[in-house]
Amino acid sequence: QVQLVESGGGLVQPGGSLRLSCAASGSIFSFSRMGWYRQAPGKQRELVATITRGGSTNYADSVKGRFTISRDNAVNTMYLQMNSLKSEDTAVYYCNGRILGDDYWGQGTQVTVSS
Repeated sequence: QVQLVESGGGLVQPGGSLRLSCAASGSIFSFSRMGWYRQAPGKQRELVATITRGGSTNYADSVKGRFTISRDNAVNTMYLQMNSLKSEDTAVYYCNGRILGDDYWGQGTQVTVSS
């Protein structure tokens, strides 16, 4: 059973930075695509960024230039570096991995941007 565990969330002031991590129980090379999603209170879950096995990345327009997704196959971990954080980035952030069309999710980590 594949397990994904997020960490790194917390409270940060506007303009600050956080780095989220997503650790997989097995080899992340198994995932054809991995990504970060977020869900703010009262809103639907939305895509933040994705990265393929080959390293191709895709970002939501709202985070382009501020967030960077990466993966380290050697330690089976995916990251999301978040800079210049805004209050509207406040949400629960979820890690996602896809294997042969099946999606796997982490439990989520809270990110709160507030002064």
